[in-house]
Amino acid sequence: MDRYTALQVFRHVAELNSFAEAGRRLALSPAAISKNIAELEAAVGARLINRTTRRMALTEEGRIYLEHVTRGLDALTEADEALHPIKTAPGGTLRVTAPMTWTLTRLSTAIPRFLSRYPDLKLDLHLDDRRVDLVREGFDLAIRGSDNLEDSSLIARKLTVMRHVLCAAPSYFAEHGEPRTPADLKGLNCIRFSLSGHADLWEFRKADRVERIAVKARYSVASSLAIRDALRAGFGVSLIPYPYVEDDLREGRLQAALEDWSTVETTLYAIYPSRQHVAPKIRAFLGFLMEEFGQCPRKA
Repeated sequence: MDRYTALQVFRHVAELNSFAEAGRRLALSPAAISKNIAELEAAVGARLINRTTRRMALTEEGRIYLEHVTRGLDALTEADEALHPIKTAPGGTLRVTAPMTWTLTRLSTAIPRFLSRYPDLKLDLHLDDRRVDLVREGFDLAIRGSDNLEDSSLIARKLTVMRHVLCAAPSYFAEHGEPRTPADLKGLNCIRFSLSGHADLWEFRKADRVERIAVKARYSVASSLAIRDALRAGFGVSLIPYPYVEDDLREGRLQAALEDWSTVETTLYAIYPSRQHVAPKIRAFLGFLMEEFGQCPRKA
């Protein structure tokens, strides 16, 4: 038995005082109307309607039950209507989690422009470099960086690709020497990004050569901004996403090394739970992200 249908049938029969008219209103056959009432009575364990071939009337139990059923069905209708604006236009609260450094350097200045498009939408943006559980923690969407996105039931849209660069302050290289090969890093003070999938092993490639350097760091930190500060202070050398130090390299505060070697890339994805019934607020934010970073992801 479809309980919701049975309740609708019972309400229509009771209010119209007619099995036949209820069937016409609900586009159900007389047999289907009778079956729904019989199954509902069996489910609640009480006779709700007395009926003969000529007339019908609610029992006492039927009158009590109708009162509660009417309130319940009306409440469901109100609940559906309350969702209507959210289902048809971006509105409500959008909860997003994103990496702190990437957001501050590449996205946050554009957020006011996004919100100005959708006055009925609220954005609850959490900046966190850790990998959150999207569903368990109640987020609508996550922006996530990964060298190799794991298999998942979640939906992933590629946004952009960030190459990494090995760099340090010019003063550090002046004092300790600029590395000419990846092996030279073994004698330098490396700064380690502890949340990275390649935190303990830096890989460099040139033509058919691959060199992997085990990272021994005095300073490990879970923030790329903190790494940038340490680099600027001349504390050591690090492998860091290029967009985070682009201005420093251009203005001479930092200096790149081993530029003839390629190294790790991090792909940024927008992650959300499902392709089905995607809320307008999520579609709107996805569209905004694709506008910002292009349909063809670029390397930065």
